[in-house]
Amino acid sequence: MAEKLKVTLVKSPIGAVPKHRATCEALGLRKLNKTVELPDNEAVRGMIWHVKHLVKVEEI
Repeated sequence: MAEKLKVTLVKSPIGAVPKHRATCEALGLRKLNKTVELPDNEAVRGMIWHVKHLVKVEEI
């Protein structure tokens, strides 16, 4: 596993399920094309898995 993950919000969560919108917020993704660096652990990967249709992920 990589040490960190670079996560970018590429699709708007406006029409998404409310739980997915909350997950994006929890990941720190509040605006479109916003990028955050997160630790690579099971909790973060699980959150990303739920919103994989809204984000782009790169390993650092």
